[in-house]
Amino acid sequence: QVQLVETGGGLVQAGGSLRLSCVASGRTFSNYAMGWFRQAPGKEREFVAGISWIGGNTYYADSAKDRFSIIRDNGRNTVFLQMNSLKPGDTAVYYCAAAFQGLGPVRTDEYDYWGQGTQVTVSS
Repeated sequence: QVQLVETGGGLVQAGGSLRLSCVASGRTFSNYAMGWFRQAPGKEREFVAGISWIGGNTYYADSAKDRFSIIRDNGRNTVFLQMNSLKPGDTAVYYCAAAFQGLGPVRTDEYDYWGQGTQVTVSS
């Protein structure tokens, strides 16, 4: 089992920044690809950003490119999502997820473990 705990959400004005953190415990963190997803009210959960378990390759949804950055620190069992130039459309609950030895997973069913989510609200 892998336990994931997200922190860092909150209320921010449009154009502002937030950094989300996700701390993992329970298994060897470096064996897992890590991803960030989000879900707005009434919408499907959607992929935002991911980082592979080996090589540190990163990949992003079009909505996140050039604004968001995903970073992992294997020494601290933590993955971060740095979000800049936030827009009201980024408002959602953000979830951290782990996929065992994943190289580029983007679908929810490719991930094995999920956190409880953290709310991000961007005001106009």
